[in-house]
Amino acid sequence: MEEELKCPVCGSLFREPIILPCSHNVCLPCARTIAVQTPESEHAAGGGGGDHADKLSLHSETDSGYGSYTPSLKSPNGVRVLPLVPAPPGAAAAPRGAGPASSSLTCPQCHRSASLDQRGLRGFQRNRLLEAIVQRYQQGRAAAAAAAKCQLCDRSPPEPAAVLCEQCEVLYCAACQLRCHPARGPFAKHRLAPPPAHPGAPGGGGDGGGGKGAGGGRKLPTCAEHDLENYSMYCVSCRSPVCYQCLEEGKHSKHDVKALGAMWKQHKAQLSQALNGVSDKAKEAKEFLVQLKNLLQQIQENGLDYEACLVAQCDALVDALTRQKAKLLTKVTKEREHKLKVVWDQINHCTLKLRQSTGLMEYCLEVIKENDPSGFLQISDALIKRVQVSQEQWVKGALEPKVSAEFDLTLDSEPLLQSIHQLDFIQMKCRVPPVPLLQLEKCCTRNNSVTLAWRMPPLSHNPVEGYILELDDGDGGQFREVYVGKETLCTIDGLHFNSTYNARVKAFNSSGVGPYSKTVILQTSDVAWFTFDPSSAHRDIVLSNDNQTATCNSYDDRVVLGTAAFSKGVHYWELHVDRYDNHPDPAFGIARINVVKDMMLGKDDKAWAMYVDNNRSWFMHCNSHTNRTEGGVSKGATVGVLLDLNKHNLTFYINGQQQGPPAFENIEGVFMPALSLNRNVQVTLHTGLEVPQSVKQPKLPNN
Repeated sequence: MEEELKCPVCGSLFREPIILPCSHNVCLPCARTIAVQTPESEHAAGGGGGDHADKLSLHSETDSGYGSYTPSLKSPNGVRVLPLVPAPPGAAAAPRGAGPASSSLTCPQCHRSASLDQRGLRGFQRNRLLEAIVQRYQQGRAAAAAAAKCQLCDRSPPEPAAVLCEQCEVLYCAACQLRCHPARGPFAKHRLAPPPAHPGAPGGGGDGGGGKGAGGGRKLPTCAEHDLENYSMYCVSCRSPVCYQCLEEGKHSKHDVKALGAMWKQHKAQLSQALNGVSDKAKEAKEFLVQLKNLLQQIQENGLDYEACLVAQCDALVDALTRQKAKLLTKVTKEREHKLKVVWDQINHCTLKLRQSTGLMEYCLEVIKENDPSGFLQISDALIKRVQVSQEQWVKGALEPKVSAEFDLTLDSEPLLQSIHQLDFIQMKCRVPPVPLLQLEKCCTRNNSVTLAWRMPPLSHNPVEGYILELDDGDGGQFREVYVGKETLCTIDGLHFNSTYNARVKAFNSSGVGPYSKTVILQTSDVAWFTFDPSSAHRDIVLSNDNQTATCNSYDDRVVLGTAAFSKGVHYWELHVDRYDNHPDPAFGIARINVVKDMMLGKDDKAWAMYVDNNRSWFMHCNSHTNRTEGGVSKGATVGVLLDLNKHNLTFYINGQQQGPPAFENIEGVFMPALSLNRNVQVTLHTGLEVPQSVKQPKLPNN
């Protein structure tokens, strides 16, 4: 709050603050500093100083008092100001607190210029409320200053703080200030302020200090123009409090005025309402700061994690290179040993042959030296052959090395070096999407269908191109994809009744697929609720009663199916005969979706049915009639259909009496409730029924 209580010119707490026409405040002494005279040319243009001042008066009904003058010098607080221009020779001195007749004042905050009338600065209203708040703040800070301690004292306890350096943000007592913070050198530019108010310090509000406007026994403010009159009304046009004499004599006589107390309460209410909005924003800002601080911690933790990951990845590369180096060295060693072995074998072999040849040569030379012809001829043939054989052993290539001293191993390390030099972080434009959040309040089941809804978490900046919804088989099996798209709401129909399904969803974008959401468990209905299906019924079928009652326009049998499809579990429904004329043969049963609909149910291979007249019933499939049983229908009768897909059979009831054994067995697949009838019959469907726990003994069929 302290910044709100400082003058924009001097930078200190307000002293005798006045309100400028732009609603900003400035100290009265500072206002004297920044007031400037209008150039003489403007005097001439105005036709006289007094008339010009009247035209530019702040209290004129036709002039806002704003100008466009901007001063050119700077005050110590950085606000541009100009000193007063000296009055011309011979001019009368202006009274204290009043500027020249043609002076103007520029707001140091918004730089709007306002002209002063003959009253000078006294024409501006005194901000008594701000003055009282400043006085209370000073008293509270003075009380808290006694509790503020020097932060550099060696004494115990430390001395009370005398000043606070706003640049160093350190509290000094008088002795420590002289010793540690002299007013010279770099410290000369530092700003010393009184010790700050303690958060728990009292707000003050006594009679001491700066003027008659403070304290609990504060005098009522008097009118600036009529010193003996108190403010009692508020001029809405001028937006200022006025007294009764102002209304009778002054320029406010024709303005819109209201009671001061009423306007005070109204403006307080408006300010409180505006503060509520600021308070909400401040609360959001605090939450945002907490979020940013958490973000700092996350950045720190993620940075450490990434550093550790980088070190681990580089160490893995070094380990892999070391292992490959060992493998390559092993290859070089094997190649060297192989070459050495070949050369040594060749040396040994050549040495042996050379020794043998040398011995033979020496022996032959000794034989040649002998002079015994007969003895020489006895062995000469054998020696000649031995010499020839020895010569033939030195075949071509025998005196050439079998291996080279060079190693035919060239390590191509250039691609690896290039890869190492290019090793860098992949700067992806986006990452994979985060985990979607399932909206459990919107997830539900109805009959054998489930509806799931999800959304992305807040503050998620990674783009999402679509979602993948997965569902298991309702029996704890593997998940399978049931939806891929951009929607965040999906309904899956045609599931098993009385089954528990697990569902999960994940998001994807061009960077890849994100992680799965949490798994939600959904339970389908125990019993089936359905109606007749008008979209698949024969065009002669007439439905009413919200598609629960069916009849026909034709004398021929026509087929209508139910809206539910069954492939698992046990299901039971009933059909009540509302009208039965001229002994028709309605048929009740189940059928596949592509059943023929312009003939009796059961005449093709897509339906399994029981057709019945007023006396007997028959089972029919593929136009084959079996199991004729006594017991027909009439108006008011009830036909029950029990489909047990766990045992793969179909059973019929008339008025609670089972019609023979199960009609059909070993039936598998997906089936829909079905009915065929003509115009002489009308039936009403009843669903959502529990499977009968006890049935009457079945009637035996007539053979």
